[in-house]
Amino acid sequence: MTSRGQRGDALVPVGPVFLVDRFPGLHTELMGLLHGLPPGDWSKPTACALWSVKDIAAHLLDTALRRLSYERDGRDPAPEEAISTYTELVAYLNRLNADWIAATRRLSPRVLMDLLEATAPQVHAHFRSLDPQARAGFGVAWAGEESSPVWFDIGREYTERWLHQQQIREAVGAPGLTGREWLHPALDVFVRALPFTYRAVEAELGASVRVEIGGEAGGVWTLVRNPREWNLFAGEDSNPTSRVSLDQDAAWRLFSKSLSPEAARQRVRIEGNERLGEPMLGALAVMA
Repeated sequence: MTSRGQRGDALVPVGPVFLVDRFPGLHTELMGLLHGLPPGDWSKPTACALWSVKDIAAHLLDTALRRLSYERDGRDPAPEEAISTYTELVAYLNRLNADWIAATRRLSPRVLMDLLEATAPQVHAHFRSLDPQARAGFGVAWAGEESSPVWFDIGREYTERWLHQQQIREAVGAPGLTGREWLHPALDVFVRALPFTYRAVEAELGASVRVEIGGEAGGVWTLVRNPREWNLFAGEDSNPTSRVSLDQDAAWRLFSKSLSPEAARQRVRIEGNERLGEPMLGALAVMA
Protein backbone atom coordinates (compact mmCIF):
# COMPACT_ATOMS: atom_id res chain seq x y z
CA MET A 1 0.00 0.00 0.00
CA THR A 2 2.78 2.46 0.86
CA SER A 3 6.33 2.74 -0.30
CA ARG A 4 8.99 0.89 1.66
CA GLY A 5 10.64 2.96 4.35
CA GLN A 6 12.11 0.59 6.93
CA ARG A 7 15.58 0.55 8.47
CA GLY A 8 17.94 -1.68 6.50
CA ASP A 9 16.20 -1.36 3.14
CA ALA A 10 18.34 -0.56 0.11
CA LEU A 11 17.64 2.84 -1.37
CA VAL A 12 14.54 2.65 -3.55
CA PRO A 13 12.99 5.69 -5.28
CA VAL A 14 9.76 6.55 -3.52
CA GLY A 15 6.75 5.44 -5.49
CA PRO A 16 3.03 6.15 -5.48
CA VAL A 17 1.00 5.86 -2.29
CA PHE A 18 -2.49 4.54 -3.02
CA LEU A 19 -4.83 5.57 -0.20
CA VAL A 20 -8.33 5.56 -1.70
CA ASP A 21 -9.36 2.53 0.35
CA ARG A 22 -8.41 4.28 3.61
CA PHE A 23 -11.01 7.03 3.39
CA PRO A 24 -14.12 5.07 4.47
CA GLY A 25 -12.41 3.83 7.62
CA LEU A 26 -11.04 7.27 8.45
CA HIS A 27 -14.53 8.71 7.99
CA THR A 28 -16.01 6.04 10.28
CA GLU A 29 -13.51 6.98 12.97
CA LEU A 30 -14.43 10.66 12.58
CA MET A 31 -18.17 10.14 12.81
CA GLY A 32 -17.84 7.82 15.79
CA LEU A 33 -15.86 10.57 17.50
CA LEU A 34 -18.26 13.38 16.60
CA HIS A 35 -21.41 11.48 17.54
CA GLY A 36 -19.96 10.83 20.98
CA LEU A 37 -19.12 14.45 21.78
CA PRO A 38 -21.06 16.18 24.56
CA PRO A 39 -22.44 19.60 23.59
CA GLY A 40 -19.69 21.53 25.33
CA ASP A 41 -16.91 19.85 23.37
CA TRP A 42 -18.01 21.32 20.06
CA SER A 43 -16.89 24.79 21.12
CA LYS A 44 -13.50 23.75 22.48
CA PRO A 45 -10.50 25.48 20.88
CA THR A 46 -8.11 23.49 18.74
CA ALA A 47 -4.52 23.84 17.56
CA CYS A 48 -5.86 24.98 14.18
CA ALA A 49 -5.57 28.78 14.38
CA LEU A 50 -8.80 30.26 15.77
CA TRP A 51 -11.01 27.29 14.90
CA SER A 52 -13.12 25.32 17.34
CA VAL A 53 -13.92 21.62 17.08
CA LYS A 54 -17.14 22.55 15.25
CA ASP A 55 -15.22 24.81 12.88
CA ILE A 56 -12.87 21.97 11.88
CA ALA A 57 -15.85 19.68 11.24
CA ALA A 58 -17.32 22.39 9.04
CA HIS A 59 -14.03 22.76 7.17
CA LEU A 60 -13.98 19.02 6.45
CA LEU A 61 -17.46 19.37 4.98
CA ASP A 62 -16.27 22.27 2.84
CA THR A 63 -13.38 20.27 1.37
CA ALA A 64 -15.77 17.43 0.51
CA LEU A 65 -18.27 19.73 -1.19
CA ARG A 66 -15.54 21.47 -3.16
CA ARG A 67 -14.17 18.13 -4.37
CA LEU A 68 -17.56 17.08 -5.64
CA SER A 69 -18.36 20.45 -7.18
CA TYR A 70 -15.02 21.10 -8.89
CA GLU A 71 -13.94 17.61 -9.89
CA ARG A 72 -17.03 15.45 -10.25
CA ASP A 73 -19.48 18.11 -11.42
CA GLY A 74 -17.11 20.31 -13.42
CA ARG A 75 -17.74 23.63 -11.70
CA ASP A 76 -15.01 26.11 -12.66
CA PRO A 77 -12.71 26.50 -9.61
CA ALA A 78 -10.91 29.56 -11.00
CA PRO A 79 -10.66 32.36 -8.40
CA GLU A 80 -12.07 35.78 -9.14
CA GLU A 81 -8.63 37.41 -8.84
CA ALA A 82 -5.39 36.45 -10.56
CA ILE A 83 -3.01 34.35 -8.47
CA SER A 84 0.63 34.24 -9.50
CA THR A 85 2.57 33.35 -6.33
CA TYR A 86 2.44 30.76 -3.58
CA THR A 87 1.78 33.52 -1.02
CA GLU A 88 -1.21 34.74 -3.01
CA LEU A 89 -2.54 31.18 -3.24
CA VAL A 90 -2.30 30.70 0.53
CA ALA A 91 -4.03 34.04 1.14
CA TYR A 92 -6.82 33.11 -1.29
CA LEU A 93 -7.40 29.72 0.36
CA ASN A 94 -7.40 31.32 3.80
CA ARG A 95 -10.14 33.73 2.64
CA LEU A 96 -12.20 30.87 1.21
CA ASN A 97 -11.87 28.93 4.45
CA ALA A 98 -12.73 31.94 6.63
CA ASP A 99 -15.84 32.77 4.58
CA TRP A 100 -17.11 29.19 4.89
CA ILE A 101 -16.45 28.97 8.63
CA ALA A 102 -18.25 32.25 9.24
CA ALA A 103 -21.32 31.00 7.36
CA THR A 104 -21.44 27.53 8.92
CA ARG A 105 -21.30 28.85 12.46
CA ARG A 106 -25.06 29.22 11.99
CA LEU A 107 -25.42 25.44 11.68
CA SER A 108 -25.93 22.98 14.50
CA PRO A 109 -23.56 20.07 15.14
CA ARG A 110 -26.35 17.67 14.17
CA VAL A 111 -26.80 19.35 10.78
CA LEU A 112 -23.05 19.27 10.18
CA MET A 113 -22.89 15.56 11.02
CA ASP A 114 -25.83 14.80 8.73
CA LEU A 115 -24.13 16.63 5.88
CA LEU A 116 -20.80 14.90 6.51
CA GLU A 117 -22.55 11.52 6.44
CA ALA A 118 -24.34 12.38 3.19
CA THR A 119 -21.29 13.67 1.31
CA ALA A 120 -18.60 11.20 2.39
CA PRO A 121 -19.81 8.19 0.34
CA GLN A 122 -20.04 10.42 -2.72
CA VAL A 123 -16.46 11.66 -2.25
CA HIS A 124 -15.17 8.12 -1.74
CA ALA A 125 -16.96 6.91 -4.88
CA HIS A 126 -15.50 9.83 -6.81
CA PHE A 127 -11.98 9.01 -5.66
CA ARG A 128 -12.44 5.36 -6.67
CA SER A 129 -13.56 6.45 -10.15
CA LEU A 130 -10.30 8.30 -10.88
CA ASP A 131 -7.21 6.99 -12.62
CA PRO A 132 -4.47 7.34 -9.97
CA GLN A 133 -1.83 7.97 -12.63
CA ALA A 134 -3.76 10.72 -14.43
CA ARG A 135 -3.09 14.39 -13.77
CA ALA A 136 -5.02 15.91 -10.91
CA GLY A 137 -6.96 19.13 -11.22
CA PHE A 138 -4.68 20.75 -8.64
CA GLY A 139 -0.97 20.31 -8.01
CA VAL A 140 0.35 19.60 -4.52
CA ALA A 141 1.72 23.09 -3.91
CA TRP A 142 3.54 22.31 -0.66
CA ALA A 143 5.65 19.84 -2.65
CA GLY A 144 6.42 22.53 -5.23
CA GLU A 145 4.26 20.91 -7.90
CA GLU A 146 2.05 22.84 -10.31
CA SER A 147 0.80 19.52 -11.70
CA SER A 148 0.54 16.30 -9.70
CA PRO A 149 -0.73 12.76 -10.30
CA VAL A 150 -4.13 11.92 -8.88
CA TRP A 151 -2.65 9.50 -6.33
CA PHE A 152 -0.57 12.33 -4.82
CA ASP A 153 -3.51 14.73 -4.70
CA ILE A 154 -5.62 12.06 -2.99
CA GLY A 155 -2.75 11.35 -0.61
CA ARG A 156 -2.61 15.04 0.25
CA GLU A 157 -6.36 14.91 0.94
CA TYR A 158 -5.78 11.95 3.26
CA THR A 159 -3.16 13.86 5.25
CA GLU A 160 -5.50 16.83 5.65
CA ARG A 161 -8.36 14.64 6.86
CA TRP A 162 -6.10 12.70 9.21
CA LEU A 163 -4.56 15.90 10.58
CA HIS A 164 -7.85 17.69 11.22
CA GLN A 165 -9.31 14.65 12.94
CA GLN A 166 -6.19 14.45 15.08
CA GLN A 167 -6.64 18.11 16.05
CA ILE A 168 -10.22 17.41 17.12
CA ARG A 169 -9.10 14.38 19.11
CA GLU A 170 -6.45 16.37 20.95
CA ALA A 171 -8.90 19.19 21.68
CA VAL A 172 -11.44 16.86 23.32
CA GLY A 173 -8.96 14.48 24.95
CA ALA A 174 -9.81 11.50 22.73
CA PRO A 175 -7.19 8.87 21.79
CA GLY A 176 -5.26 9.82 18.66
CA LEU A 177 -5.12 7.84 15.42
CA THR A 178 -1.38 7.34 15.77
CA GLY A 179 -0.98 3.61 15.12
CA ARG A 180 0.75 2.49 11.95
CA GLU A 181 -2.53 1.89 10.12
CA TRP A 182 -3.44 5.59 10.19
CA LEU A 183 -0.29 7.62 10.78
CA HIS A 184 2.26 5.85 8.56
CA PRO A 185 0.36 6.70 5.34
CA ALA A 186 0.26 10.35 6.42
CA LEU A 187 3.99 10.39 7.15
CA ASP A 188 4.70 8.61 3.85
CA VAL A 189 2.94 11.47 2.06
CA PHE A 190 4.35 14.24 4.28
CA VAL A 191 7.97 13.31 3.47
CA ARG A 192 7.29 14.04 -0.21
CA ALA A 193 7.70 17.70 0.82
CA LEU A 194 11.42 17.22 1.50
CA PRO A 195 12.87 17.66 -2.03
CA PHE A 196 11.04 21.01 -2.23
CA THR A 197 12.18 21.92 1.29
CA TYR A 198 15.77 21.34 0.17
CA ARG A 199 15.43 22.99 -3.25
CA ALA A 200 17.82 25.86 -2.41
CA VAL A 201 20.26 23.79 -0.32
CA GLU A 202 23.60 23.38 -2.10
CA ALA A 203 25.64 20.23 -1.58
CA GLU A 204 28.19 18.05 -3.33
CA LEU A 205 26.95 15.52 -5.85
CA GLY A 206 25.92 12.37 -3.97
CA ALA A 207 25.53 14.05 -0.57
CA SER A 208 22.73 12.45 1.41
CA VAL A 209 20.45 13.23 4.34
CA ARG A 210 18.94 10.25 6.16
CA VAL A 211 15.62 11.00 7.86
CA GLU A 212 14.61 8.45 10.47
CA ILE A 213 11.17 8.72 12.07
CA GLY A 214 10.97 6.53 15.13
CA GLY A 215 7.91 4.72 16.43
CA GLU A 216 5.38 2.17 15.22
CA ALA A 217 4.25 4.42 12.37
CA GLY A 218 7.70 5.63 11.37
CA GLY A 219 10.26 4.68 8.75
CA VAL A 220 13.50 5.75 7.11
CA TRP A 221 13.87 7.91 4.02
CA THR A 222 16.96 9.40 2.39
CA LEU A 223 17.48 12.54 0.33
CA VAL A 224 20.29 12.32 -2.23
CA ARG A 225 21.75 15.23 -4.16
CA ASN A 226 21.95 14.77 -7.92
CA PRO A 227 23.38 17.32 -10.39
CA ARG A 228 20.19 19.42 -10.46
CA GLU A 229 18.07 18.67 -7.39
CA TRP A 230 17.46 16.47 -4.38
CA ASN A 231 15.75 13.10 -4.85
CA LEU A 232 13.87 11.18 -2.17
CA PHE A 233 14.36 7.47 -1.58
CA ALA A 234 12.86 4.95 0.82
CA GLY A 235 15.45 3.22 2.98
CA GLU A 236 18.76 4.40 4.36
CA ASP A 237 22.20 5.26 3.03
CA SER A 238 24.83 3.29 4.94
CA ASN A 239 27.06 6.37 5.14
CA PRO A 240 24.88 9.50 4.99
CA THR A 241 26.33 12.99 5.02
CA SER A 242 23.77 14.04 7.61
CA ARG A 243 21.43 12.04 9.87
CA VAL A 244 18.16 13.48 11.13
CA SER A 245 16.17 11.59 13.77
CA LEU A 246 12.84 12.38 15.39
CA ASP A 247 9.92 10.40 16.78
CA GLN A 248 6.61 10.04 14.97
CA ASP A 249 4.81 12.52 17.21
CA ALA A 250 7.38 15.22 16.51
CA ALA A 251 7.34 14.32 12.81
CA TRP A 252 3.65 14.89 12.13
CA ARG A 253 3.68 18.04 14.23
CA LEU A 254 6.72 19.37 12.37
CA PHE A 255 5.26 18.75 8.91
CA SER A 256 1.95 20.34 9.91
CA LYS A 257 3.47 23.50 11.45
CA SER A 258 2.44 22.40 14.94
CA LEU A 259 5.95 22.79 16.38
CA SER A 260 7.66 26.11 16.96
CA PRO A 261 11.24 26.38 15.66
CA GLU A 262 12.48 26.24 19.24
CA ALA A 263 10.46 23.11 20.02
CA ALA A 264 11.60 21.50 16.77
CA ARG A 265 15.25 22.00 17.70
CA GLN A 266 14.60 20.27 21.01
CA ARG A 267 12.91 17.26 19.43
CA VAL A 268 14.97 16.74 16.26
CA ARG A 269 18.44 15.20 16.48
CA ILE A 270 20.98 16.09 13.79
CA GLU A 271 24.25 14.22 13.42
CA GLY A 272 27.03 14.58 10.89
CA ASN A 273 26.79 17.65 8.67
CA GLU A 274 24.51 19.97 10.65
CA ARG A 275 24.11 22.44 7.77
CA LEU A 276 22.46 19.75 5.66
CA GLY A 277 20.28 18.54 8.51
CA GLU A 278 18.91 21.89 9.64
CA PRO A 279 16.55 22.53 6.67
CA MET A 280 14.49 19.62 8.00
CA LEU A 281 13.45 21.90 10.88
CA GLY A 282 11.50 24.01 8.39
CA ALA A 283 9.82 21.18 6.48
CA LEU A 284 6.11 21.79 5.80
CA ALA A 285 3.50 19.55 4.20
CA VAL A 286 0.57 21.94 4.64
CA MET A 287 -0.35 25.20 2.95
CA ALA A 288 1.13 27.90 5.16
